[in-house]
Amino acid sequence: MSETLDLLMAAPFWVAVLRIATPLVLGTLGVLMCERAGVLNLGIEGIMVAGAFAGWLAVYQGAGLWTGVAVAAAVGAVFGLLHGGLTVVLGLSQHVAGLGITLLATSLASFAYRVGFPKVETPPTIQPFEPMSWLPIPVLNEQTPPVLLALLLVPAIAWFLYRTPLGLAVRMVGENPAAAEGQGLNVVRLRLGAVAAGSALMGVAGAFLTLSAFNAFYFNMVNGRGWVCVALVVFASWRPGKALAGALLFAFFDALQLRLQQAGGGVFGVELPYQVYLMLPYAMAIVALVVMARRAAYPQALMKPYRQGER
Repeated sequence: MSETLDLLMAAPFWVAVLRIATPLVLGTLGVLMCERAGVLNLGIEGIMVAGAFAGWLAVYQGAGLWTGVAVAAAVGAVFGLLHGGLTVVLGLSQHVAGLGITLLATSLASFAYRVGFPKVETPPTIQPFEPMSWLPIPVLNEQTPPVLLALLLVPAIAWFLYRTPLGLAVRMVGENPAAAEGQGLNVVRLRLGAVAAGSALMGVAGAFLTLSAFNAFYFNMVNGRGWVCVALVVFASWRPGKALAGALLFAFFDALQLRLQQAGGGVFGVELPYQVYLMLPYAMAIVALVVMARRAAYPQALMKPYRQGER
């Protein structure tokens, strides 16, 4: 028991929690932006893969690290516009289009990697972001700059959605697009813009894995994080602050199961099979989702196509 408590009190544990949470924070904010405008984007898993590959490839070809982040955001925005064109402009199923985007983005990244590096057995590496050792804040000074970016984006997006006219317009087209059109707002443009911006954040979430958490691109490195982000938005009731809390909660259990497997001895001295540790963060995420989803106030126009002039 004392060993488990010591583990939870150790600074390296919380460094790991924040690092694991960062791509979840970025991805969840991206999904939140899309859904606040009334569009479900299940393309996040593929967009994160494409962003991870594009950002890494740009840096591998000689670009700066922040340029790699920008490239990943641009690639994510392009896939977001494609998704928006299918769902917002053409009014196709958001579920089917999102899954199609995931398959397309993942396949394109895989194809580009195999064409660009046909005979490479070990993935080429880059020099990733360095920790911000100059910060006088414990735990945070062992993180990389994209972690700080993700943390700052939470209040920034909250301010945008709840304190700016454009943010109000985005929320309005996600709640009542007919009323928004009646106020002279262009529903299609607003939804396309929100989906592109949200998808750009998804691309940056993927780039964090290759430019900060690791230093190379690996297949399956996203490993279901996109689907976790979709669930975290519901857990957060579509609010940025709660999204951060949800990402940290999932990361806490993920970091815990990794440490418990390494340390041995089980939880509070009780020996458990390693499969229990592996499922721990996902089981807790399901429990939290069930509890929070009962009270979640989702955008009323979510997943509902809208055609100009409809009432």
